[in-house]
Amino acid sequence: MAALLVLSAACGSRLPESASDVRRTPPAATAAGPPIRVGIIASATSPVGGAAFTGPRDGAQAYFDALNARGGIDGRRVEVITCDDGGSGVGNDACVHELLDEDKVFALVATTAFAYAGAPRVAAAGVPDIGGQPLGPAYDTYPHLYGIYGSSAPREGGKPGWNGVLYGGTEVYRWFKRELGARTAAVVAYNQASSAAYARHVRRGLEAEGYRVVAEQVDFALPNYRAVAADLREQGVDVVFDALDTHGNARLCAAMDAVGLRVAAKVTNVQNWNQTVPRDFEDAPHCRNALWVTGASRNHDETSHPAVREFRDAMRGRPLSQWALEGWAAAMWFTDAAASCTAPGLTRACVERFLDRPKPYTARGLLLPVTFERLPEPPRTSRTCLSVARWQDGRGWVTRGGDMTTNCATVPQLGYRP
Repeated sequence: MAALLVLSAACGSRLPESASDVRRTPPAATAAGPPIRVGIIASATSPVGGAAFTGPRDGAQAYFDALNARGGIDGRRVEVITCDDGGSGVGNDACVHELLDEDKVFALVATTAFAYAGAPRVAAAGVPDIGGQPLGPAYDTYPHLYGIYGSSAPREGGKPGWNGVLYGGTEVYRWFKRELGARTAAVVAYNQASSAAYARHVRRGLEAEGYRVVAEQVDFALPNYRAVAADLREQGVDVVFDALDTHGNARLCAAMDAVGLRVAAKVTNVQNWNQTVPRDFEDAPHCRNALWVTGASRNHDETSHPAVREFRDAMRGRPLSQWALEGWAAAMWFTDAAASCTAPGLTRACVERFLDRPKPYTARGLLLPVTFERLPEPPRTSRTCLSVARWQDGRGWVTRGGDMTTNCATVPQLGYRP
């Protein structure tokens, strides 16, 4: 997910007009009690484009719509209040204030914020934030925040991770080496601080798995992708990783096709795991069909799985993507947690007991097992599983490597500073 941070832009101090654009779907009270209010913050307008961060919101809303049609949670319907923070820290803090202090939401669900400046306020208020996308270190820093992929960090509100250091495994790089025989890997990044930092982390992981690594940097303002692609061809690269946004990925792919570079895999990030690939990569048919993605949730094109079919049926008319599936899973997670509360009734403490329990959560098989451990020391190794898919024209995203729950390896955990 850190690849999404490479477009970090200077956010202005002016409150974006969209920050107060709150959309409601207010259900009526029932005999079982008043509606349960949840808030969804999404950077629907942001420096990286209007649709970049709306998938989790759409998936969560689809779940709650279907849930309300079935009668809600123990007879209480769910009222969804959304807020667009405009992709800025100022706008995000305004959304948090509005949802917590004015709308009095019970919880936040499927938060997808380009700059989660309001996270300390959420933590201080003790409001559960469930299934958010970890675009920054907030979900490895603050209590009461529960990211969609889980966390082992102490999360006491100080420095992120363990004294400011986060840890990530090498499972992705090992998989491509083991399954595709990849040996020479390229890492392409912008000459921009966060992009370069993420690229260094990727390079360390590749080197730890025994790759020969070719590092390439392109100018953020005037990138020469063709020169990069030509050098990758000369270097005999067989797998390409990057720290680029969607637009940069598409231009790099077009340049690779133009110079005749054919690779075993062009590995992209979960943000590009969607149905707009033919449009986004229309100028790169060879590279497009070499696109691979890895993640921690079940491929949204895996229609043989009943939970995926349920998600797709409910999403009719909404864009399909992996982030939308994860937003759906986040809403399901909140619902299961709330439904676990009986006497004396629904409370935030009860919901968090469900989230903090040692039993992993899988959202009916849509997520790899998620837990929150709060380990005092970072793990040196971890057994980690992967969901892997490849794009194929005419077929969409095709699951590879078998079922994600058995596609696993024990790998080292490498530290990095966010």
